[in-house]
Amino acid sequence: MSLFTALDMGDHQKGPVRWSGIDESTSNPQQACPTYNEGMRRSLMLLGLCALFQAGCQKHAQTDYTALDQSGMWSSSLDELKTLKPSDQEIAQLTKLKHAGASDDLCLSLLKTSRAHHHEFASADPVMDLSHAGYTDAEILEMARADQLDILSGEAVTLKLIGLTNPTVQAILHRRIQGLPTLTSAQIGRLKNTGMTEKQILEVVNQGYSNQLAEAFITQREAVRNHANTGFVRVRGRKRR
Repeated sequence: MSLFTALDMGDHQKGPVRWSGIDESTSNPQQACPTYNEGMRRSLMLLGLCALFQAGCQKHAQTDYTALDQSGMWSSSLDELKTLKPSDQEIAQLTKLKHAGASDDLCLSLLKTSRAHHHEFASADPVMDLSHAGYTDAEILEMARADQLDILSGEAVTLKLIGLTNPTVQAILHRRIQGLPTLTSAQIGRLKNTGMTEKQILEVVNQGYSNQLAEAFITQREAVRNHANTGFVRVRGRKRR
């Protein structure tokens, strides 16, 4: 037997030759594929959910300003309004005001005032009622800045209907805005029916009567009025000649 034959036979007995640097415990690449595929599948699902969430947010963030644009609001005012990010409900309220003839400045100021008080603007109807009663934008905004539009509008309109002059009305409303005791419009109307002048009524208002004292005073006035000229009057007939 030659030397080469012997060496060849020895190598076959030892088994196959392995590359240096490869450990016998190294895992089969085919065994790692399922784990890799599962990780990729989860990542793709997560990315898909994120994309759907982002699309939903973008869709929610899109606000329709068409109604305000068609109501006659100037583009510059509309651009400023967009910075305040009004809700759909606020846009509906402002659109109602615009159709009623409100100015862009009033609409913007009312929205800004609501933001300052940390609530949405939802007082289009009280604003329209005040405007129809003859109140100016400045007077309406004064009530809005006091955050009392909804509270004062009804009383303010009634004071106008009673027939009081604007200075007297403003004096009464200022007391209300300041939280001072003030007669209600119904009480003022009753006093006027007893024959009191506007000046006299304002003097009573400035007394700051509580509701109980005001009711007592008004009831007394009404009692005096009701009993006025109700005394017995003797009617004398002609004497016979």
